Amino acid sequence: MKTIVSWVLRLFAAIILGQTLFFKFTAAEESVAIFSAIGMEPHGRIIIGILELIAAILLLVPSTVSYGAILSWGVMSGAIMGHLTKIGIEGDHLSLFLLAVAVWLSSAILMFLHKGQIPILRHMFEKSESAS
Repeated sequence: MKTIVSWVLRLFAAIILGQTLFFKFTAAEESVAIFSAIGMEPHGRIIIGILELIAAILLLVPSTVSYGAILSWGVMSGAIMGHLTKIGIEGDHLSLFLLAVAVWLSSAILMFLHKGQIPILRHMFEKSESAS
């Protein structure tokens, strides 16, 4: 069951991360407007796109799932904060915000499911499990 849940979450997050790359890398009007609003156009848009591409790839490789989950969780944390502080969540921005939250949650669950791949996470959870 863990494997099925993991693959569903990995595919879900990777597809969402991947589908936004076209807009970031082609300087689509909406992407340019969003990154301009947060003062990160054009370099931030390209860097975030590269990070999302790397995260999507890492999520799909079984031995690097936790690294992809950590990276996508971090990037989506920034996206969520950007929406809450500068971009907003009205109109079309609401769907982008909800997708960021969905990837963030998927990544958090994946970090937990694959905690054994990251030594510090494995160590943290071993300590907390032995204390209970």
